[in-house]
Amino acid sequence: MKPTLLILAAGMGSRYGGLKQIDGIGPNDEPIIEYSIYDAIKAGFGKIVFVIREEFDSAFREIFDTFNNRIDIEYVYQPVNFKVDGLSLVERTKPWGTSHAVLVAKDVIKEPFAVINADDYYGANSFKIMADFLANECSPSNMSMLGYILENTLSENGTVNRGVCEVDSKSNLIEVNEREKLARQEEKVEYNIGSDEPSREVDPKSYVSMNYWGFHPSIFKDIEKGLHSFMKENSNSPTAEYYIPNIVSDKIKAGEIAIAVIPTNDNWFGVTYKEDKQMAIETLNKHIENGVYPKSLWS
Repeated sequence: MKPTLLILAAGMGSRYGGLKQIDGIGPNDEPIIEYSIYDAIKAGFGKIVFVIREEFDSAFREIFDTFNNRIDIEYVYQPVNFKVDGLSLVERTKPWGTSHAVLVAKDVIKEPFAVINADDYYGANSFKIMADFLANECSPSNMSMLGYILENTLSENGTVNRGVCEVDSKSNLIEVNEREKLARQEEKVEYNIGSDEPSREVDPKSYVSMNYWGFHPSIFKDIEKGLHSFMKENSNSPTAEYYIPNIVSDKIKAGEIAIAVIPTNDNWFGVTYKEDKQMAIETLNKHIENGVYPKSLWS
């Protein structure tokens, strides 16, 4: 059975200033997601599932329904507010986080699957690496995360937040440490820049999580249990979010799963800031010049 690619696309892009998931980046106005779909098809994925907000439905279908002749496409909605038994409804302005985004796909994914962000570029080889893991190694006790090199993921247009990974001697994940306000400072990379906390140095060669995970479908029941507990603990917090590293860390600490950190030298890029768009365009043009992609993806 071919693995599935789950694309998280329910964010609003507040720092970017618009619906960045479908903003044109390629020479024919292709959004970054199209390059991920192209890479996924070449790597052997069999289905794409989009997690979107219901109000984005027509905008996404207008673009991506055309790919149904190349790969199966499905859509699931991530609601902002939803009711859990035993809890009063918490009125929120944004959903409950990335773990919640994964959970809403539980009824349409029954096979090993990868998770990525819609507005991030992960590199063609990374999809091949992940597809191979999902097809040959993934199990209820063995899942994965692609490890990107920190210095390959920084923005020249502002600070970024990254999950810096600690790994053991077998290259399995121990934990993900969230580092905020990261940027280059001359020859160093530091975090807490411009904050009330003192800035600290971090190894630029560290592995970081860019939210590219490889999961067995058994993870859904664990996310559901963990999310409901988190919601009860944070029932009075309208901004609390339950992230993928939260559930992963809990499962690792309990000794229930191993998360293999699979290294990739691909250069990740995202469009966190509007100013990042030009860099993204230039990077994709270089890939086209080097033969990684055809100028017209689907011709």
